[in-house]
Amino acid sequence: MHNNYSPGLHKLLTLEVSNSEKVTNLTAFEEFAIKIIKEHNLEIVGISKHTFDSNGFTAAICLMESHICIHTWPEFNQLTLDIYLCNYLKDNSEKVEILANAFKNYFEAKVLNETNVYR
Repeated sequence: MHNNYSPGLHKLLTLEVSNSEKVTNLTAFEEFAIKIIKEHNLEIVGISKHTFDSNGFTAAICLMESHICIHTWPEFNQLTLDIYLCNYLKDNSEKVEILANAFKNYFEAKVLNETNVYR
């Protein structure tokens, strides 16, 4: 039996910022992320985060719908961002694009690499 189910879009971004505070301020990132997650009716089930000696940070926001993960490198003014929203009832690909654009705007970032994986 053939199943046409597709869980949705998984977006991987590498961004460059001109304002290094954006890649060292974990608190501001977390507040912004929670705000847009709630605005788009997604449900947080857990957050794990860590700040490094360089003041870069990593965070994984686990969602009922999957995850948003970030890792920053202030010494290079870069970050990687991973956004995946899967749902067995509907395709959340449009929300992934909206969230990705919101993060690009938040970081005032230049896109170095953007990969879309359709799962």
